[in-house]
Amino acid sequence: MRRIVLLAIAFAASTPLFSQEEKLMKEIESLKSQVSNLRHSFDRLNKGIDDLLWYERVGDLAHIDKVHITGPPKSEQQQKNKTAQGYGNPLGFQTYIFIPKTSQLGKKYPLIVLPHGGVHSNFNTFYTHIIRELMSQGYIVVAAEYRGSTGYGRGMYQSIDYGGLEIEDVYASRNYMVENYDIVDANRVGIMGWSHGGLITLFNIFNHGKDYKVAYAGVPVSDLIARMGYKTQGYRDLYSADFHIGKTAYENVEEYKKRSPAWHAEKLNTPLLIHTNTNDQDVNVLEVEHLIKSLKAADKKFEYEIYEDIPGAHSFDRIDTKKAQEVRVKIYKFLAGYLSPETPIRNVKDLRKAAYRY
Repeated sequence: MRRIVLLAIAFAASTPLFSQEEKLMKEIESLKSQVSNLRHSFDRLNKGIDDLLWYERVGDLAHIDKVHITGPPKSEQQQKNKTAQGYGNPLGFQTYIFIPKTSQLGKKYPLIVLPHGGVHSNFNTFYTHIIRELMSQGYIVVAAEYRGSTGYGRGMYQSIDYGGLEIEDVYASRNYMVENYDIVDANRVGIMGWSHGGLITLFNIFNHGKDYKVAYAGVPVSDLIARMGYKTQGYRDLYSADFHIGKTAYENVEEYKKRSPAWHAEKLNTPLLIHTNTNDQDVNVLEVEHLIKSLKAADKKFEYEIYEDIPGAHSFDRIDTKKAQEVRVKIYKFLAGYLSPETPIRNVKDLRKAAYRY
């Protein structure tokens, strides 16, 4: 009897400790949520500041607009309650539009669809010189802030669908331009993107090849299964989050395969140029090599170049070095062969004058 009483006293004494621990865990979770909300608030602020910079950096060459359009509804993974109000509504997102100031009503101009990179990122003034180069050639550019983009709050962030519905968001931006701008030539539409934007580029031409005349994929994410193997756990967590795929590659390898361009090479029917760099610290060259081998095995016609240890690594052809500029000239020549812009860039001198003024 004495032993039972002592055990009861011990249990009673320990209860407040458990309650305190539970209370502390709730407070920690609350703080995490507040920090997350603050991060999204700062992202919104940064996005607003960067939007202003576009006018300062390319406003001399381009008419700049930002419109609100829609893509497919959120994924079923994100809309589990099928009776909820608003279930199945199209997802709204922002899209940048750049039109050369030299454009004239009554004429038709080629369109470049330019999806940004990053698992969670956005289209920002990192692309300043590339936009200036495209404006100088007479291209109209559309750049979608597809689902998962940062700077638009937690809701957009958690709408991510990497290698999934984001592809249709970018395609929707292409269709918006063709449907709403008479100066866009629907028969001269190209798409170009780097990294994650390269993956989106590849899937756009795989899924909607008849609507694109040409494509460029720079250091494209090509095989998510391999990628999950050489990336960190923190990176893998971005994909297996409850609001995203919801499972690891180990748990659902077929889902990751479905989102990997290298496993869909047989769908290519659009002229394509691929570039990669052996010292890329983000997209390991093995991913792009898998894509290239898959395209060859499918007997597809395309062009590619594997650069050896070019300075700049993942961004080797987007930065401001002379070598990067030389590579971009190659890209523009490839695109121009199919899109016929009014004033194509033919050499580095043309490119420098367009992008840097001198």
